[in-house]
Amino acid sequence: MVKLGNFLFHYRNFIFPLFYLLLFIPSPLLFSNSLSTTVAGLIVATGGQLIRALTIGLVYIVRGGKDRRIYAEGLVTTGIFSHCRNPLYVGNILVIIGLGMVANSIYFLLIAIPLFIFFYQAIVRAEENFLQNKFGYAFTEYMQTVNRWLPNMNGISHTLKSMNFNWHRVLVKEYNSTYIWMTGAVLLIIRNDYFQNEKESFMLRFPVYIIILSIVLACYLFIRYMKKSGKWWGD
Repeated sequence: MVKLGNFLFHYRNFIFPLFYLLLFIPSPLLFSNSLSTTVAGLIVATGGQLIRALTIGLVYIVRGGKDRRIYAEGLVTTGIFSHCRNPLYVGNILVIIGLGMVANSIYFLLIAIPLFIFFYQAIVRAEENFLQNKFGYAFTEYMQTVNRWLPNMNGISHTLKSMNFNWHRVLVKEYNSTYIWMTGAVLLIIRNDYFQNEKESFMLRFPVYIIILSIVLACYLFIRYMKKSGKWWGD
């Protein structure tokens, strides 16, 4: 599992984007009420993004590794990491589950999502192996007190109140991935609307979709400009 996790970590920037492409593969519908499923999926995905935002806004941990290898200069145990050892990954999983619900794809929800979670489980095992070797007892103690996946909400209000929240860091670090999944969600909604409803009613809603996509793109370009110009920093 550790070897697989190291492999997936090294190539994850190539592997995980494939899951977004799988969302658009034609599939039998999982739920008959597409509207309710879409709303529920957007709520789940937004919840995942909120977890990521809270995590990064309170304390940032470098998850990209070094030279595409697992790496850590220090053991981060504060902020949301004091309630869950892998909150960023939990957020990612919720986002992809939410998008799967928006796609309303039985293939994606029953095949791709379990595979996605398995890949993250392998990566986490590899990361834990690295952290155990580097930090020893400190990491062992951390594992014994904080869950790997299921967040412990005890004391969460104290955590949020006792730390400064960095909105600029959230926007700078998250704007790209947030733009991708939000755009993907809108495109999935457009696809479902086109194939499942009358073309006349779809064309009436199509300008609204274009406006939403334009707003999301404008936000992306604005934050990108603020980052590249040095006006906003992610530290």
